[in-house]
Amino acid sequence: MANEPTRRDVLIGMAAASLLEGVAVAQTGDSICFLSAVEMAKMVRAKKISARELLAAHLKQIERVNPQVNAIVTLVADQAMLAAAKADEAQARKEKLGPLHGLPVAHKDLVETRGIRTTFGSPLYKDYVPTDDDLIVQRLHAAGAITLCKSNTPEFGSGSQTFNTVFGATKNPYDVTKTCGGSSGGAAVALACGMVPVADGSDTGGSLRNPAAFCNVVGFRPSIGRVPNPKAGFAWFTLSTSGCLARSVDDLALGLSAITGPDGRAPNSIREAGSLFAKPLDRNFKGVRVAMFKDLGGQPFDPRVRAIVEGHRKTFEALGCVVEQAEPDFAPAEIAFRVLRAWNTANTYGERYRQHPEAFKATLRGEIEEGLKLSGNEVARAEVAHGQLWRGFQKFLEKYEYFILPVTQLPAFDVTTEYPTEIAGVKFASYIDWMKSCWYISATGNPAASVPGGFTAEGLPVGVQIVGRDKEDFAVLQMARAFEAATGFGKKKPSIA
Repeated sequence: MANEPTRRDVLIGMAAASLLEGVAVAQTGDSICFLSAVEMAKMVRAKKISARELLAAHLKQIERVNPQVNAIVTLVADQAMLAAAKADEAQARKEKLGPLHGLPVAHKDLVETRGIRTTFGSPLYKDYVPTDDDLIVQRLHAAGAITLCKSNTPEFGSGSQTFNTVFGATKNPYDVTKTCGGSSGGAAVALACGMVPVADGSDTGGSLRNPAAFCNVVGFRPSIGRVPNPKAGFAWFTLSTSGCLARSVDDLALGLSAITGPDGRAPNSIREAGSLFAKPLDRNFKGVRVAMFKDLGGQPFDPRVRAIVEGHRKTFEALGCVVEQAEPDFAPAEIAFRVLRAWNTANTYGERYRQHPEAFKATLRGEIEEGLKLSGNEVARAEVAHGQLWRGFQKFLEKYEYFILPVTQLPAFDVTTEYPTEIAGVKFASYIDWMKSCWYISATGNPAASVPGGFTAEGLPVGVQIVGRDKEDFAVLQMARAFEAATGFGKKKPSIA
């Protein structure tokens, strides 16, 4: 575990072993850790397992698996043990319990956590300890969750490959020579390896969906405002959102029920309560119209990915859907996403970059510099394109309720490669060009899920992206759950775990 003393790891293991004493043999060790979050929560409520025992099982799994994958970069075992004890005491007093009562969770290392190191993957913040929790942490705590650790992320969450100079790279649990994706890469790996049952994350260009696809878990980019950000510098910015990942759609819905809901400090805040996601997800899809992607306007795809995703046409048809190959015009996204992303990056990091240019990785330096050079006319042009894209996509979804496409344009690549420079012979000029299948959707603002869709011949996971209508997040989860049940690929766990 990065930056954790060996003696501390030993003590954690001893504490975990001690707490596990008395837990039924059939429910010890990693078998507990791979129960669903929903089942864990039920077991805690029924007193079939205590919060302390559940925590101990996850600590043991972290001790065993994390050194091989480097997903968790800051562990707060002592604090979590105290919180678990308090959770058990509260239950003994018959206090009202939240939906995530007693469940250990991971927070992305971009999320500020009171009293817990938050580095943003940057050497500038390697020793930074916030004095307050971000809203998403507050909401998870209010739901009864227990903060256990911080998950690895690329520098300032920039790029869909999880590595930084503070902690190094996080490895793909299905093949440790490959990347786990990013920027919520540590979260996806921690879930895939049974180190936590729920993890938060964030998504601008694909950071909740890309690592989910590479690690065979479920990721969901909510509609803008579904998880409010009262601290956003650009309060009306619509490219970035927080969310969560899980091992199943039901678990994802459980997490969303805790972190979603309105906040008056965020102007884009959606007024529906988080309890929306506690409702049953069952639905009949007979006659529902679904659009299957073509090529996103000529974008390259690895044939292994294309074959798997296109092969699921029959899966959606078996669910009762009417499937047609169709897609909207994503050309405006090329202007809108690139310019608005650079504009926001420059606003967020420009001052720190002027003071410490050497502390930023090359790709981030380039994006900041690009943003600092933007004129008002260029930003205005991007905003116009953004509006054109949004209106065009919503018009497209008047005919089709769902749009299906790959999450990523290629399978997981070598962990030592910063970013792919070409796919299927098509070369790229930018470090984000290989992720258009994700950021084209980000630019629309529509809700989108990444669901396990199968494996390449080499055993690398491939994700299917399910996009829904504006603010119809619940409907996306309904389709994602039906697809998950029909295929079952999410049940396969990495052998390393």
